[in-house]
Amino acid sequence: MNLVEVHFDDRVARIWQVIDPNTEMLLDEGESSDPDVRVALPEGDGVYRVQITTLSDRAQFTFVDVQVTDGRLTAQAPLKISAAAMSRARFFRAVPKAFVYPVRSLARNHKLMTSMVRRDILARYRSSFGGSLWTILNPLLLMTTYYFVFGRVLKTKFEGGSYVLYFLAGILPWLAFSEAVGRAPTIMLEYRSFVKKLVFPLETLPVNLVISGAVTEAIGVAIFTLGLLYSRHALPWSVLWLPALIIPQLLFTVALCWFLAALGVFLRDLGQILGFILTAWFFLTPICYPESQLQGAMRTAQTFNPIFVLVHGYRTVFLDQRAPDVMPLVGLWIAALVLAILGHAFFHKLRRSFADVI
Repeated sequence: MNLVEVHFDDRVARIWQVIDPNTEMLLDEGESSDPDVRVALPEGDGVYRVQITTLSDRAQFTFVDVQVTDGRLTAQAPLKISAAAMSRARFFRAVPKAFVYPVRSLARNHKLMTSMVRRDILARYRSSFGGSLWTILNPLLLMTTYYFVFGRVLKTKFEGGSYVLYFLAGILPWLAFSEAVGRAPTIMLEYRSFVKKLVFPLETLPVNLVISGAVTEAIGVAIFTLGLLYSRHALPWSVLWLPALIIPQLLFTVALCWFLAALGVFLRDLGQILGFILTAWFFLTPICYPESQLQGAMRTAQTFNPIFVLVHGYRTVFLDQRAPDVMPLVGLWIAALVLAILGHAFFHKLRRSFADVI
């Protein structure tokens, strides 16, 4: 048995903990009132941190970093540190992990995610007459319905080009966004058996929604491209800028899905509230009406609307035949990256409580 001994000059009650410094997982803990605190390490080789504090003063810690290799123990000299300094150190250690962990998790589980997305898409239309054909028919019928209502019934006008192309270019990013975000609050409840019984990478479930939505958008883009070729007989070179819009769009969507999936476990009414929010968001964004109708404060407010940046960017790329505006696009990239990191951290922090609530 490997023992770590730390000497103190006084005899007071102390708490000791053995922690895995890589995952910060608590491995063992106990109490001691002796001046010489002896801590038994877990069996086997590994890297450990022994952390000791008094019951009367939890703001000060003494810790010893230990490594066991081939049964041989190597311990560094004890260090004293405050709780505030430990919190700062933990924060700075967590920052690089926040960038690495989401990518590592998605890369490690990409085959599982592909299988689940495929199953989810096919399950929607199982036993239906059209089968998987509805994957194409659904976005086509949705786009046709919106166009009929706003273009024909309400006779919305657009000066300078075809209203149908203008409208369809704007609704493309909304298709993927609204489908994924709308389902996010209930995704943990939908897969409650995975939460309660299995060791499962739960953070991939909201990502699956984003991928399913992206498939719907990809079909919509294909339909729109055929319409653009029919009406203009060519595709503009600016479509090469499309990935610069799609990547931050997916990051922003998955960020919201992580937040909403975690909150949906605790707030069961979130799905109903979100339905109203998405409807208002759709009509406040100039998707089905010209951007020129926005004036004053409404026009200024759209600069903080990421969906408007995407809608305007899609129209710029497909219809104006030029690259999207640089500054709004850069702002979207930064906001999407920051929100994705925060969303994953938020989901990771709350996921430990999912099983207790569900």
